[in-house]
Amino acid sequence: MSTFLTKAVMDFFIAFGIVLGGAMVGGIGAVISLQPPTQTMLDVADRIKIWALAAAVGGTIDPMRVIESNFFDGNLSPAIKQILYLLFAFLGAHMGSELVRWVCGGGGRG
Repeated sequence: MSTFLTKAVMDFFIAFGIVLGGAMVGGIGAVISLQPPTQTMLDVADRIKIWALAAAVGGTIDPMRVIESNFFDGNLSPAIKQILYLLFAFLGAHMGSELVRWVCGGGGRG
């Protein structure tokens, strides 16, 4: 498998795992603190998505610097790759939150 595809798949599953794991552990915390676990899991899954995206791509500033420096220097390939890494990480985080929503019975969206 190419290094690009390997990193893209890893970014997807890292973001997916962060959202899913955070929501599950948040649900356990909700049970321990006598709060409603379903609503807590839905809230955590929605709030943690952006952090899962940032963690999956390795930080918040470095990917943007790669895009900026390569794009303005005329090297489009590294900038496009970085944008695709962000897209894969976003898809992973979104799929994780949708899975939590599905497991929790679809509540939370009006």
